Amino acid sequence: MVRRAPHTSGSDESLVELFLDMQAAERGAGVNTLSAYRTDLNDLLAHLRASGAHVVSATTDDLRGFLASLTERGFMATTLARRLSAVRQLYRFLYAEGKRGDDPAAVLDGPKRARPLPKVLSIAEVDGLMTQARANAENRAQSPAARLRAARLLCLLEVVYATGLRVSELVALPAAAARRDQAMLVVRGKGGKERLVPLNQAAKTAMAEYLQLCAEAGHDVQSKWLFPSFGEQGHLTRQHFARDLKALGVACGLAPERLSPHVLRHAFASHLLHNGADLRVVQTLLGHADISTTQIYTHVLEERLKALVRDLHPLADGSPR
Repeated sequence: MVRRAPHTSGSDESLVELFLDMQAAERGAGVNTLSAYRTDLNDLLAHLRASGAHVVSATTDDLRGFLASLTERGFMATTLARRLSAVRQLYRFLYAEGKRGDDPAAVLDGPKRARPLPKVLSIAEVDGLMTQARANAENRAQSPAARLRAARLLCLLEVVYATGLRVSELVALPAAAARRDQAMLVVRGKGGKERLVPLNQAAKTAMAEYLQLCAEAGHDVQSKWLFPSFGEQGHLTRQHFARDLKALGVACGLAPERLSPHVLRHAFASHLLHNGADLRVVQTLLGHADISTTQIYTHVLEERLKALVRDLHPLADGSPR
């Protein structure tokens, strides 16, 4: 392989330092970010040096060899992706600064990163949460303020599980969402896009009971928010909802790390698909702009198809026709 004239390791390191200076000065990179870049790029320099190459003479094959060495050393896909990003940015900088006449990293492919499956609660686990939340809301032995908080949590649970709203959409619901004749919610989602989601009777009942307790407690029933708060936003924060939800989960025997408002959104989608809903319908209900986002739930569809074949195929149990 023909290489350009070799450069000293010092010149390689000085180019990396120029890149880091740019990141700090022009992009405001913090200490931790700069430290990570330096670690990743020093690893690249060591690999190139060992193979007789240098930063300004390295070819695309040299860089592919570096990525292959990371795989051989057992690095995870996330680490490979981060180091590839550092290499790409370094060579983009060198090209822009005229230190190189080409960009050998431009055509490098990154590692395939498997998308993690969403955490999902079983139907029984969601039912357990609802049962405990309702028991708390109906407990007349507690103070009116405690009962109101319990009714609010039950309302939040019923609405999110009935609609699959994002937590930001849920806590910011307007008071008009609780109108008695309301069969559908108009939700303003990401990018200001509106969508319609149906409300079931359990959610409507929980909202009515919650608002009744609000009125009995003398709370301002004229608030524009369904879940008002004295905080800066004027409505309940997602962090507050998450804390209350985790506390309820502990009472139901669920580990805190298994439970969050977003997990309930996942449960809504997964349980719909498990019971035969179309993926496109779930996409619309969740407010996903792209079907590929909804496809993280295809594992549920695969399990359902396997169950259908197992239960309905005449040869599934091994018996003859």
